[in-house]
Amino acid sequence: MKRALIRELQKRPELAEKTKRLLTAVGYDYQHWSRAAMYPHAFQLIEELGPQQLDVLEISAGERFGKLPFRSYTEANYPDYDICDGPLDQQFDLIIADQVFEHLLWPYRAGRNIYEMLRPGGYFFNATPFLVLVHEIPYDCTRWTETGMRYFLAECGFPLETTRTYSWGNRACVKANFTPWARRGWFGSLKNEPRYPVTVWALAQKPHGGAG
Repeated sequence: MKRALIRELQKRPELAEKTKRLLTAVGYDYQHWSRAAMYPHAFQLIEELGPQQLDVLEISAGERFGKLPFRSYTEANYPDYDICDGPLDQQFDLIIADQVFEHLLWPYRAGRNIYEMLRPGGYFFNATPFLVLVHEIPYDCTRWTETGMRYFLAECGFPLETTRTYSWGNRACVKANFTPWARRGWFGSLKNEPRYPVTVWALAQKPHGGAG
């Protein structure tokens, strides 16, 4: 019955939005359970960087980061811009890729393009899923643990010693995501079980002397 309701809401976006507002009004957490711990921590990391001083680029932007008080905010959205094809002719203080890199056919190329678009001392925030179902939008290619993410970013040019990685997940959330995409609802636990990561994220810094 739950899956049937989800399918019906997907067919009727106006009803889905009304349902979302009603549920939120009674305390239901409508956000993806898999990301409920990541976003508050991501915002904290960015707040520590001083967002008012940052020129920011978001790759395939969602609805969250663009609301932060950045000095400037630019979106580069697929398919108009493919991060695998090459860098933009601009540089930024922070580049954000939220749930993007798992979909890339050429993630190393993309990581090098990110590095090139950062100013010396600039930051790259990258968040990807781990223990979630395959979702081809239009491709689904890669998963990283924290260690894998750190060394992947190192291959792209970001020093190991300045890259911070994090992860969150638990068995209940893994099981809930057998049905795409589970909402946290009223009872979704935020307990972290490190052996069952659902989401992995990192903040990497380009060296201050790093060439563009």
